[in-house]
Amino acid sequence: MAKKKTTTKSKPKKTKTKTPRKPINFKLSRQQQILLGSFLFFLGIALFFSFVSYLFTWKVDQSVITEITDRDVQAKNWLNNFGAGMSNFFIYKGFGISAFIIAALLTISGVYYFFDYAKARLRQFWFWGILVMLWLSVFFGFFHKQNDILGGRVGYEINDYLQDYLGLIGAAFILAFLAIAYAVVRLKMTPDKVGTFFKSTKDQLSDEFTETLTATEETIEDTQESEVQPIVENTTLPVEEVTENVASDTTTTKSTFEMNVENLQPTIGKKKKDEVVDPPMEITTPEPEPELIITSEDIDIEVKAPVEEKEIKKNLSDTLVEDFGEFDPTLELGNYKFPPIDLLKDYTNGQGITINQEELEENKNRIVETLNNYKIGIANIKATVGPTVTLYEIVPEAGVRISKIKNLEDDIALSLSALGIRIIAPIPGKGTIGIEVPNKKPRIVSMRSAVASPKFQEAEMELPLTLGKTISNETFVVDLAKMPHLLMAGATGQGKSVGLNAILASLLYKKHPAEVKFVLVDPKKVELTLFNKIERHYLAKLPDTEEAIITDNSKVINTLNSLCIEMDARYDLLKNAMCRNIKEYNAKFKARKLNPNNGHKFLPYIVLVVDEFADLIMTSGKEVETPIARLAQLARAIGIHLIIATQRPSVNVITGIIKANFPARIAFRVTSKIDSRTILDTSGADQLIGRGDMLYTQGNDVVRIQCAFVDTPEVERIVDYIGGQKAYPDAHLLPEYVGEESGTSLDIDASDRDKLFREAAEVLVIAQQGSASLLQRKLKLGYNRAGRLIDQLEAAGIVGPFEGSKARQVLVPDIMALDQLLNNEGNE
Repeated sequence: MAKKKTTTKSKPKKTKTKTPRKPINFKLSRQQQILLGSFLFFLGIALFFSFVSYLFTWKVDQSVITEITDRDVQAKNWLNNFGAGMSNFFIYKGFGISAFIIAALLTISGVYYFFDYAKARLRQFWFWGILVMLWLSVFFGFFHKQNDILGGRVGYEINDYLQDYLGLIGAAFILAFLAIAYAVVRLKMTPDKVGTFFKSTKDQLSDEFTETLTATEETIEDTQESEVQPIVENTTLPVEEVTENVASDTTTTKSTFEMNVENLQPTIGKKKKDEVVDPPMEITTPEPEPELIITSEDIDIEVKAPVEEKEIKKNLSDTLVEDFGEFDPTLELGNYKFPPIDLLKDYTNGQGITINQEELEENKNRIVETLNNYKIGIANIKATVGPTVTLYEIVPEAGVRISKIKNLEDDIALSLSALGIRIIAPIPGKGTIGIEVPNKKPRIVSMRSAVASPKFQEAEMELPLTLGKTISNETFVVDLAKMPHLLMAGATGQGKSVGLNAILASLLYKKHPAEVKFVLVDPKKVELTLFNKIERHYLAKLPDTEEAIITDNSKVINTLNSLCIEMDARYDLLKNAMCRNIKEYNAKFKARKLNPNNGHKFLPYIVLVVDEFADLIMTSGKEVETPIARLAQLARAIGIHLIIATQRPSVNVITGIIKANFPARIAFRVTSKIDSRTILDTSGADQLIGRGDMLYTQGNDVVRIQCAFVDTPEVERIVDYIGGQKAYPDAHLLPEYVGEESGTSLDIDASDRDKLFREAAEVLVIAQQGSASLLQRKLKLGYNRAGRLIDQLEAAGIVGPFEGSKARQVLVPDIMALDQLLNNEGNE
């Protein structure tokens, strides 16, 4: 018993002393290798896409890099904040664009661990990859002495250190020596190998038939010096085959025999070295030496199989849609949130229209009494209560003339003591006569109730507008794309500006910033300025303009002409895409059936809003009316729609050309029947009660609507909510338009030329395109200076005259001709 105990106690002691001496096992299991390989592979791919995106977005993301941990801050990198942070660390603060090697090394490491390849080669990849990355970083830092993304901070600092101690030439020598060392040590390159490479390349380009013929002649000479009998004895072929080859044809030519000898030539060399060969056998050959005769049987033909093209069963665009899905224009602002309805104020406190039965009975009795006084009988009467107006529909007795009732409009208004009544005789589609009587206590139609209505929220329209509510208290929703342009007119203070705000608010609640852009013209300078906060979301402007909302009448002409250029460009795109309107074009582009390399792109709707058209006509006249008429006539198919408002509806403002192309019109209260007829081609607007009471027509029926009321604080809340979200880098830029007055035919003295005259001339000659925008981009100039340079270049005969929307023609073909032209000017 005691012995057993001692033996059992001694064994654990030995194990305790041995366990710490065992080496730690760092070898990963197969499952761990797969997990590590997957992680490294996807990390490398993620870094690669982050680095690629960083090359385009690093300037924009530089401003948010310090707040990268804040979830509310969104970077433009494809991998958002993670991609921007990692790219900034490895590229900007690290090794520059050579940091792509890190992504490649991580990806390769992931593959090696996932498939359990030998790791020796992987260590070589990391060693040489890091060395090449450092060399490239210093190399780019040598040429770019700024701390930029080419060399990164590491390359800049190392290069700066080398140049401080070795100078510029010494640093260049160090870089050259390291490049040669890499080529010799890693790539095993020597001058001999380089020379051999070029020599072999040259030899391979020789004619194949000449090489074959030369080889055949050498074989013949070797055969004549060799023995015949030992060849047969030492051949490795069976004797039967050799006998057959010799005796197959007694008339075999010598060329056939020589070809057989060539096949056995390697055996001859071995025989000569290993054995003593008998005296050669004498072979008599005729004189002169026979020429080589090549028969058709001796030349092998190389047959190249014909290329079989594969048939694509699916259309390429369908395959792209399956792989990537349809193109989404809202993807750049994918996190955009539409403004909530709670931003709008509910003026009704959730209560509906209360019907005042006493008022209805009183009005009914007075209408019947007034008509009876003029011997007009009524068979039936019905009332429809609206927010501000009540419609009384009467059915007169047989034999009563409608015109007789219509002439009693003022008498009925007198008996009802109303602000103004409007008689509809007859109501279209009904066998009744309508008398619209204002309510004694009108109710405000809030924008909230109009926006929250199912009719607006579920509207399947391109550009839905909710204007307010009708007499029957139904939300009135129309499509701006179907109008296609809208003319608004009315006296001062009757609700035009509120109506414009309601229209813009409707589009803001339904359309994404990628789908619609606004061009706002506000001569009053105070009505539309609230929308400046959404400039980078929804507004469009000309290049090199500070504010998107146009308040200067002189700039309106350039904007309208720029829209005409945009219209022509869009029609060219539709023509190339074989589409009739913008809806078909965008559907085709979303289905990836149009190639962006051919200039195709997603086209947003453009809505031009002019708050006071009469002021433009007074100041500019035909210069404004002409492009407005062009846009009104042609622009509807390509998604440019006009909304024009004026407080002076006279015939010299609303001309025949304007009226012909604006079938949709809104008339607020006016002071005379003439103004009403100018707007609507019928009377009735002079009988409105004001404060948003309006008549709408689209070329057929006239509908009375109470405009939805949206106050200034509500608009501020909406634009603040939108403006606080991530936006595009700039407003939507319209095509550049240079007015005719920008051209010049005057001679400009050479001494007055700009300092950048020569550089600007070289830019245009190289590009062969004369435009001020090109000079702005290449030379980083403002619009005014670029315009002056264009004038000077035209005076010098380098570019041609102004040609409207086209770029100027460059009259100098190349730099040599430019030098000659400028030298001739200097000699003169």
